[in-house]
Amino acid sequence: QLQLVESGGGLVQPGGSLRLSCAASGIIFSLNVMGWYRQAPGKERVLVATISRGGSTNYADSVKGRFTISRDNAKNTVFLQMNSLKPEDTAVYYCNLDIFGPQKLVYWGQGTQVTVSS
Repeated sequence: QLQLVESGGGLVQPGGSLRLSCAASGIIFSLNVMGWYRQAPGKERVLVATISRGGSTNYADSVKGRFTISRDNAKNTVFLQMNSLKPEDTAVYYCNLDIFGPQKLVYWGQGTQVTVSS
C-alpha cells in the first residue's frame, strides 16, 4: 500500500528557511506528479508547488522566487526548500502524489506544521 511520509516542519522566524521532505513508499507508476499543498487555519487547502517526473515545475504566485521544489526519482522523494519565510506561510503542509494510469490515483501525506513567527 502506497504511503507518503513527510518531515521537516517546525517553527522558524520570519526571513528564515526550512526544507520539507516527502518519501513515497510502494509501487509507483512512472507517470506521476508530486507536490505540496498547504492549509492555514480556517482556510481551504491550496497548491504550493508541483513537479512532474520529468522535472517540470509549477508554483503558486505567493511563493515564486522564495520556494523551490525538487525531486529524487530514484528514491521517490520530493523536497520543498522554503526561503525568506513570512508569517503568512504558516500552515499545515501536505505532500501530494498524483499517479496517472488507467485511472488517476491521488495520495496525501499526513501533513507537517510550519509556523513562521518571531
